Amino acid sequence: MPFNIITKPEVLYKTRGIIYTRKVITYCTRFTAYFLFLTILILSFRTFAFAGDEPFTYASNWGGTGLMEIPTARVMKENSYRIGAAQVDPYRYYYISLSPLKRLEINGRITEVLGVQGFRNNNDYGNYKDKAIDLKYQFIPEGKYVPALAIGIMDPHGTRVYPSQYLVASKQIYPFDFTIGLGNGRFGKTSLPSASTTVQAEILSNPSHWLSDSQFFWGVQFAPTEKFALALEYSPIQYHSQTRDPAQPVHFKEQVPSEYNFGIRYKPTKWSEVDLSYQRGNQIGINLSMAFDIGEPLIPLYDRIYREDTSDILDTPSVRITRILHRSGFSDIGIDIDGDTLWIEAQNDKYFYPPRAAGVIIQILADKSPGEIENINIILKENGIPVIQFTTTRDDIIDLHAGKMTMNEFLQLSNFSTGIKDTLHARGRHKKLFGYGLKPEFRTFLNDPSGFFKYKLGVKGWIKYHPWKGLSFITGLTGYALNNISTSNEPLSMPVRSDIVLYEKEKVALDRVMFTQVKTLFPSLYGSISAGLLELQYAGVDAEIATPVLDGRIYLGISGSAVKKRSPDNPLELQKNPVKDLFTTTFFKTRINIPEKEIAIDIKAGEFLAGDRGVRFEISKYIKGVTLRAWYTSTDTSIFTDSVNDGYHDKGIGISIPLRLFKGSDSRTAFKYLLSPWTRDSGQDIDHFSTLFDFIGRKTKIFLDKDKKFMYN
Repeated sequence: MPFNIITKPEVLYKTRGIIYTRKVITYCTRFTAYFLFLTILILSFRTFAFAGDEPFTYASNWGGTGLMEIPTARVMKENSYRIGAAQVDPYRYYYISLSPLKRLEINGRITEVLGVQGFRNNNDYGNYKDKAIDLKYQFIPEGKYVPALAIGIMDPHGTRVYPSQYLVASKQIYPFDFTIGLGNGRFGKTSLPSASTTVQAEILSNPSHWLSDSQFFWGVQFAPTEKFALALEYSPIQYHSQTRDPAQPVHFKEQVPSEYNFGIRYKPTKWSEVDLSYQRGNQIGINLSMAFDIGEPLIPLYDRIYREDTSDILDTPSVRITRILHRSGFSDIGIDIDGDTLWIEAQNDKYFYPPRAAGVIIQILADKSPGEIENINIILKENGIPVIQFTTTRDDIIDLHAGKMTMNEFLQLSNFSTGIKDTLHARGRHKKLFGYGLKPEFRTFLNDPSGFFKYKLGVKGWIKYHPWKGLSFITGLTGYALNNISTSNEPLSMPVRSDIVLYEKEKVALDRVMFTQVKTLFPSLYGSISAGLLELQYAGVDAEIATPVLDGRIYLGISGSAVKKRSPDNPLELQKNPVKDLFTTTFFKTRINIPEKEIAIDIKAGEFLAGDRGVRFEISKYIKGVTLRAWYTSTDTSIFTDSVNDGYHDKGIGISIPLRLFKGSDSRTAFKYLLSPWTRDSGQDIDHFSTLFDFIGRKTKIFLDKDKKFMYN
């Protein structure tokens, strides 16, 4: 049975002449769980109106959707995220949860144990802290006859201090939501072992052992309104016997007074939540969280198209169109009229989506194109290289703006194409020789023995010089107003990245001084070469060729680099490295695009910086301009003589957020944040300013057809 039955009665408390023992309470708890489980099953076969997961998508203590300690079968809505913090002494939680795919929820959390030192004889680190990632998948959504059913895997890798795998069912009879589940590990009878180099999920690898170790949990929520809810749960966590929990020997020497938790949940706004609870029979808990939709601008976008002065209308149509395009976010503008066809070439300097750039030009041409024109061809350039052509007619543009034609009808009659052969010979006007950019820079260095949370916060700036087509000279400089990064760790046997703190601790950094040349070798086949100070740690040469095939469903490429270490003390000097003087990489690369799900899978195989050979897998999810990514690298680590790199697989997560979401107008600049171990050397590559896969980006037929909806948004 999944519940512990204590044969020797133990008096817990006495009230109204009735003596309650642990045995009595255990049987009552078991009876309640079975009763609730049977109730849900019975109700599942009755006819109820279809119910979604909301409004019962509240955050648990640790961040995943649930009650307080236990999860439910509910998940956040697709393409949303939640951030928050909670405290129920002695635990303090910091978490972020997101749903990149329908019915899938990913939760990242840090658990701080108050009053327990992270390292012995080291007060600088502070309290013990544990990092973990949790997954939940709702494999059956709630319907008329069945409850929502979900499987969850908590903390499957690493130290696994608070791991569990569970099956859980939830059934809504609004305004009530009933939940019952079965879980091992944290919710089970015994603690689970660590899995430092593998991923463990006993529910899949050893189901019989999972079942024997599991215990029931259950709960109910009552939400009379969308802003207010009450919660009751039975949590089977045996704190006193969870010996791998650092809190156990200090805070849980005896069993907690109660397995029942009670909570009040309040949503003052649509995006915020405040939970107040009474847990374990002796603790007050508080949980604060905020939830948002991924990719939704916090400030509505408004792109102002230049309005002509009275004196401007005296110029020729070509001059007028050129002026308006330039003042609306374009440069290097060429215009040619060939009989009844108008050709426009322009560099898109502002608009995040290429179809949006084409849409702005169409708006301008609606009342500015000459009357004798019938056909219109718009060519968009990237660093002077033509990459996209949009073909339409003047009559269709006029009908669209007059309301005689819908956008869908207009797009069906128009066409995007790539692999451009014909370009204009007209001289480009308003050529932008110099470009610059600024964006916030935030980097974190977590879990170092000298302190758990080290960070640097500042501004990254760069200047580009474009003397001719495809060539850029780039200088990047970053200044950090706040920087407390340091480490007590020493570099490892082959320090390609484990010595990065020597570079990151500086408050001003010369990131790069380099040139890069991109060239179209054949239609849709691109090549590039870069040289100089390529990134913070390395200088040298980097080269690449790449091409999209099958209309952009697959990108193929080959790349390689030969670099030397830069000096951490003098940004213009190269280091005489005693371990390895020249570092080289060679990769065969492919990207598999699944535009229907906005997912990309990158595979990069070859030789990495330290000389270890292997393969790196990366999966990316694109959500309204925001890109979420996670990667895992497997290489032959036999070249390392230290035990830290031996057998280690590089992994991490990252996010790219367009600044257009925050500034109220369009922008091509994006803020990137990566989270991965700094103290490892296996599976490492140089930090590329840009790659040809990035250059191609969404500028292929399959994505252009998908992004047409952004032309007028």
